[in-house]
Parts: sequence; C-alpha cells; structure tokens
Amino acid sequence: ATVRALKMHGGMKKTELKEENAHAVLEGIHNLEKHIETVQAFGLPYIVAVNRFITDTKEEIQAIEDWCGKHGHPVKAVNVWEEGGEGGTALAEELAELIEKKKNNFTYLYEENDSIEEKLSKVAKVVYGADGVTLTSKARKQLAAIEENGWVHLPVCMAKTQYSLSDDPALIGRPKGFTITIRELKPSVGAGFIVALTGSILTMPGLPKKPAALEMDLLEDGSVTGLF
Repeated sequence: ATVRALKMHGGMKKTELKEENAHAVLEGIHNLEKHIETVQAFGLPYIVAVNRFITDTKEEIQAIEDWCGKHGHPVKAVNVWEEGGEGGTALAEELAELIEKKKNNFTYLYEENDSIEEKLSKVAKVVYGADGVTLTSKARKQLAAIEENGWVHLPVCMAKTQYSLSDDPALIGRPKGFTITIRELKPSVGAGFIVALTGSILTMPGLPKKPAALEMDLLEDGSVTGLF
C-alpha cells in the first residue's frame, strides 16, 4: 500500500497528493480493507506493506499503522522506493517469520468444473466486491463457442482497470452495488485460460504490418540506426 494511493481513493486529486492529509488516508483505507479481505479469502497469511515515499509524513504513516493495529492486521512500513531491495529487508524477515508461524490454508475461489460464468461471477463478487457480472451479447456468443469447443474447464483471467475495484476507473474507494461488464471473452488455449475483457480496458496493441524493428540496424562502429 502507499499513502499516495490511499489519499487518491480518499478523494484527493492527483495534483494534491503531495499535501499532508491523514483524514484522506483514512477515507481511502476502505480500498485497502477490501484487498486484505481478498487475501484472507485465499486463506493466506499476509502483512500490509506500506511503501514510503519522500512526500509521506509521519502522521499519514501513523494513521495507516493505527488503523491496522485497531483491526488486527500486521503492518510494516518499508523504504523500498528509496532504498530498493535493502529497504525491504526488515519486511522480508518479518514475513518469513509469519509464514513459519501461520498455517497456510490456501483455497481456490472457484472449482475447475464451474461454468465460465460462475467463475467470472465468483471472482467479481469475492475479489472486487461486485454484485455479479453482466455479459454483452458478443461475450455470450463467444461463451457459446467456448462451451462447444470444450474449454469450460479452463480458469479465467480478468482484464480490468487498475484504478478501481470496479470496471469503471472513476469509481474510487470501495464502491458497492455495481456489476462487472464482460464485453469480450478471448480463449488463450495454449496458455490455458480464458481472458475476460471488462469495461473499456484495452489489451496491449499488436505490431503493425511493418514493425519499426525492420528499419533498425547495428553499424560496425556500434551505433544504432533506425530508432527514430
């Protein structure tokens, strides 16, 4: 977790995130709360790692630590952003100790023999806190083809905005009373999963007919041409 992200989920504008606001941190901490519940749903031990940034204040970090302490969540503030791996050593040691002490009760969210729609619905409800999923007519046609080809046993991979628990980037915090719209289902049979495109999310674009790499070359003196 970061102070900046929690303040954004607490309603602050991105241009204001450098300003101290412990109240906004606590307003946005419900987003973190949902992520904790998701980890708990998998039956795994966890620590809330707060990655410090140079603009964070002691009061803002303390607000997170106090909230975690009040609700029984282990928490550790770390300096990975500033110090790299060395700044996370204390966290790694504490996590290793936690793993040794806490029992791993890992469980899946859905069964392999669940229908694709059931798998999508369980992920949406448990991970995102949604009421369920809605499939577009295009997605339903693709679902029928997936069923006909016998790919129903495959797990699902949800492609969704990272800015919200919902499929709407504008819904910050911990939204409730929403559904996830599945607009397209793409089978990645070789990889072994069904990709569900939600909301207006875009996947990485493919290459054009003539990729830029075709014009690139390495000269004898070691210089590169064709980059621009």
